[in-house]
Amino acid sequence: MSNDALMHAVNENSGRSVLGTIGAMPTRRSASSNSHTPPTLTPAGRLDEAPLTQVLGYQLAQASIVTDAIFRREVEEPLGLRPVEYTVLALVEENPGSSLARIARALAVTPPHVTALVDRLEARRLLRRQASDDDRRAQVLSVSPAGARLVRQATAHIRAAEQATLALSPGEQAILAELLHKVACARGGLA
Repeated sequence: MSNDALMHAVNENSGRSVLGTIGAMPTRRSASSNSHTPPTLTPAGRLDEAPLTQVLGYQLAQASIVTDAIFRREVEEPLGLRPVEYTVLALVEENPGSSLARIARALAVTPPHVTALVDRLEARRLLRRQASDDDRRAQVLSVSPAGARLVRQATAHIRAAEQATLALSPGEQAILAELLHKVACARGGLA
């Protein structure tokens, strides 16, 4: 989605521009003034978080509580797949022939860590590793048919649960995903 498309995105529920409200600070209300949680109170604990509403790291951490719970309920418990294992499978399915070093860079982990993950996934017959045709010293990865089915099933479960759980329209979800990707891309400038 381009920046122009983001600027013209419209909240399907209200007809207002979604981005028009991003810079506005929520109005401070007391915990007893409303039966729903005002925007400046934490969802749990009902603590005033007004100074933190514009701190991205804080908001990402709070949001990850929800998305982590969705993942545990929809994927980890029923399918036996940890978040990092799901991520490796999804990346390899989308990028067959990737090296362990490339996956390690993408996840910002050490190559030995990826090797241990790949060992576990290979033992479960979800991933295959073979010598590269270009460099016989390097190993490349591919997802097995069972691994491809599992990652597609996990992705479908996650997406359905997010749509059912999060109070976001499809347009808002697309905007949020685009903005989070933009934040993640800033990682290149940190090294």
